[in-house]
This record gives sequence, C-alpha cells and structure tokens, in this order.
Amino acid sequence: MNWSRKIGKATLIIILLVMAAFTLFPLGFLLINSFKSQAQIVKSPMAFPAKLDFSYIAKAIEKIDLIPSFLLTLIITVVGIAFIIIVSSSVAWMMVRFKSRLSQILLLVFTASMLIPFQAIMYPLISEFDGLGLKNAAGLILMYGGFGLAMSVFLYHGFIKSIPVSFEEAAIMDGANVFQVYSRIVMPLMRPTTATVAILNGVWIWNDYLLPFLVIGNGEHKTLTLAVYFAKLESGQYGNAWDLIFPAVLITIIPVIVIFLFLQKNIIKGMIAGGVKQ
Repeated sequence: MNWSRKIGKATLIIILLVMAAFTLFPLGFLLINSFKSQAQIVKSPMAFPAKLDFSYIAKAIEKIDLIPSFLLTLIITVVGIAFIIIVSSSVAWMMVRFKSRLSQILLLVFTASMLIPFQAIMYPLISEFDGLGLKNAAGLILMYGGFGLAMSVFLYHGFIKSIPVSFEEAAIMDGANVFQVYSRIVMPLMRPTTATVAILNGVWIWNDYLLPFLVIGNGEHKTLTLAVYFAKLESGQYGNAWDLIFPAVLITIIPVIVIFLFLQKNIIKGMIAGGVKQ
C-alpha cells in the first residue's frame, strides 16, 4: 500500500512537471530569443544566447516606438480598471444591502450578460461609438468598463454577502454617511476581491488586440499590441524582423507577469470568496 501511494505521488509529480514545462515553453522560447540577433534566431531558435545583450531590447523600443504605446496602454488599463472597480463594487454593494425584486433582476442581467459573445455585438457597438465621436482612447476605456462590469459585479456580490451588516451599522451610528461607509468600511474589507477584479481585467485590457484594432486601428496612437502587430506586418514585407518582434513582445508581457506574481495569493482568495458565496 505504501509503494502504491509513492508510485501514485511520483506519477502525479511527473504529470505536473510535464504540464508546467509545456505551459512555460512559449515563455522560455520568447525569453532566449529576445537577446539574439536575427541571424542567430533563424539559425538556432532553440539555442541559448551567448550573452545577455540588451541592445536588442533598446533597438525594439526605438524602432517600434514602444514608449508612447506603453504609456497609452498603461493609461487605458489603469483608468479602465479604476472605472470597473468603483462602479461594480458600489453597484454590487447596493444590490446586496437593498434587497428587492429589482436587485435580483439586475444580478440575473449581469450574470446573463457574461454569456453574450463580444463578436455578436461588436459591429453595432463600433458603429454607435463612431456616431458619437468616441472611436478613440476615451471610447475604448468606456467599452472596457462596460464589458468588465458583469464578471466584476458577480464577484463583488458574492463577497459582500459574507460581510456582516453590523460593521456598517456601527459606522452609521458613529456618524458616518453612506460614502464613508463604502470607502472606509466596505472597500478595505474587499481587498482580495478587488485584487482579483484588477488583475483579471488588467490582463485582459493590457493584452487585448481586437477591441483596440476596431476602435483605434492603425492611427497615430497605438496600444502595445497594435504597435507590435503593425511592426510585424511592416517587417514581413522585407523578411520578418524577429530581433525586433521578440524583445517587443517580452516588454509587453513583463508588467503583467510582475503584477500577477505580487497579487496571486489575493487573486485566489478573491475568486473563492466571490465565486462560491453567491
């Protein structure tokens, strides 16, 4: 019996190691090729670089003009996340605390809207925003805010139900108004869910290609994904410049990886708290 447990445990470890290697392979492939020249990448793409030459990253930043794209993507992501967190948390809080038929219907509407694919509404949506003069960064932020509300309200709604009402009642008895209760009592208690909402929506907004392509396109100001895409498109006319593309993609994903590593514990807590207690 002892041997069978050891064999089962060893088999499980081997399977997990294989899955981890399979998952991390694209990241490793990207990393080793971000420090090699075009000739080295074409000749031996699986080989490790002879040295860590950061000149290729600097060249990608200069040639593709990544700094303005990085700043634009950062602004869109931060403002979009802030909009989603403030609106979804306040809406979910009001729905939980003021129970009525309307709040139940709204929860069903938010939950059902997660099932609607973006492709089904993208052309009418883009047409409406074009008519309003919002085919720009501001319109893009509004779209991200709207699309991110459904899942965020669902997560916040589940977590708020676990917060005792007595905390809020005590604050009201001490003279706090509704905005102070929300900002000083409710929001600090929802940090795990807020971290989950921030990272899930942040990764999506930061890495999104389709919505920026439809809204901004090949304009003067591009997000990081658009900048890399159009650089790849232009370089393909003369032979793909992999020594520019690989470092550019590496720069694009580094911020998301760093933020995820710092917030991963809160993300798991928030998903469990918000998803199970509906």
